[in-house]
Amino acid sequence: MCKLYEHLNTLKQNEMTATHLETGQKGEEIARDFLLQKGYRILEVNWRTSHHEIDIIAQKDNFLVIAEVKTRSGKPLVDPEVSVDLNKQRLLIKAANSYIRIHDINIETRFDIIAITLQGKEHHIHHIEDAFYPRVQR
Repeated sequence: MCKLYEHLNTLKQNEMTATHLETGQKGEEIARDFLLQKGYRILEVNWRTSHHEIDIIAQKDNFLVIAEVKTRSGKPLVDPEVSVDLNKQRLLIKAANSYIRIHDINIETRFDIIAITLQGKEHHIHHIEDAFYPRVQR
């Protein structure tokens, strides 16, 4: 009976993870379309370096835009953007620094959060430009 319970629990966790990934992918797709409609040029999607990932790297005017996409479904208890805490910001800044060095980019960089709430077939987008800034190291 214990093995059966463990197996069922694993199946449920796998199902929840798959749903979570699908929600995230849907949100990133919506965010890309949103940015394109606003005149952004998408440079990279899900760009990775070592242990860091940037959801969307775009350019608009003279800004390199590093966009973190957070998606929730239904009626979340907290807004999606709240999950971009200081630790996540540090990781994004490190990844952005790597991208800038690798591609020899010399324009101003901005960190945005695109928070998406999915409700059935509808969605709500909250685009926060300049959501945070790199902190000065002492």
